Amino acid sequence: MGDLPDRRRMLAAWRNASKVLWRSPAERTVRDRLAELAAGGAQLLDPDEPVDMYGDGLVETLEQTVAALLGFPAAAFFPTGTMAQQVALRCWAQRTGNPVVALHPTAHPELHERAALTSLTGLRTVHLTGEPRPPTADEVRKFDEEFGTLLLELPLREAGFVLPSLEELTAVVAAARDRQAIVHVDGARIWECPPHFGRTLPEIAALADSVYVSFYKSLGGISGAALAGPESFVAEAKAWRHRYGGQLFTQFPAALSAMHGLEQELPRLASYVEHAGVVATALQEELAAAGVWWQMQPEGRPHTHQFRVWLPHAPGVLTTAAVEQAEQTGVALFRRWYPPGPLGPPGLAVTEVSVTSPGLAWTADDVRQATRNFLARLP
Repeated sequence: MGDLPDRRRMLAAWRNASKVLWRSPAERTVRDRLAELAAGGAQLLDPDEPVDMYGDGLVETLEQTVAALLGFPAAAFFPTGTMAQQVALRCWAQRTGNPVVALHPTAHPELHERAALTSLTGLRTVHLTGEPRPPTADEVRKFDEEFGTLLLELPLREAGFVLPSLEELTAVVAAARDRQAIVHVDGARIWECPPHFGRTLPEIAALADSVYVSFYKSLGGISGAALAGPESFVAEAKAWRHRYGGQLFTQFPAALSAMHGLEQELPRLASYVEHAGVVATALQEELAAAGVWWQMQPEGRPHTHQFRVWLPHAPGVLTTAAVEQAEQTGVALFRRWYPPGPLGPPGLAVTEVSVTSPGLAWTADDVRQATRNFLARLP
């Protein structure tokens, strides 16, 4: 029971479940993706239009769309977010003359990119806080070492998709400006932030000098990212994109799916964030009633349409229970569970819960019933 189920079995369980809170892009088949591209293409562009070549055509249209959505003068499409952020931080370091980047120790470039910032760009990182939350203005202001760029991940995924308040974010940016530091936002999931801040995407993005966004996180695209900022910065970023091998011959499948996500999913994200509060509240109530130890991040209401749940079992035990529940009842409450990682003690496991279009049909009673069924499968 401690081993994870086979990946094919897991994907089949999620894909065949009739009642789910969200559908992961990983569950889709090649047939599904081809059908989505064909349908999206018919809605968004002339199918007889030539494919893009080295970043023109549809890719340029996507770049202009993203720039307008975020309120920046320009944007550049990148095949991966890892490449986009490395380029952004390299460009800012060249402009400031300071190679030090301040970021959270669990930020994506620090935790998930195999030290690419130091290995490929020669930059150095410092951590303003080790707490599972974004840094405070006081921490930025009083940090005892100079840094050229402050990277803010909004939301901070590893802490449970946590966001600061608008007042806290504004104060942090002001503190960075007081130190003459550039502010870059890792906005892979910034699309879902407006409900929490009570501000539009351009108003949020205007706090930063540059913003990176993802097209497969939140929007369900195939792949790809964009880097938005001032025109001269984006032009420089495109030069480095070429040097990094990101000037692909044609990218219309990724660009088209990104446009489709912006058209279809972006307008729905606010409703997902709202309903995530219903799901999280019912889940907390049922876990508390069951008398089991549990933790949810963030505490209380989720800041976005995603949140984290912790339980005191091995990841394989919990994942097996989730797979069996989906196979036997057609209901998928949880998906895969993981070891605690840098923010959790041993003996626990953590999973991420998302609420998207299929989750809107779940009532609080549906969540409670599914939770009881899941807990009954644990030793």
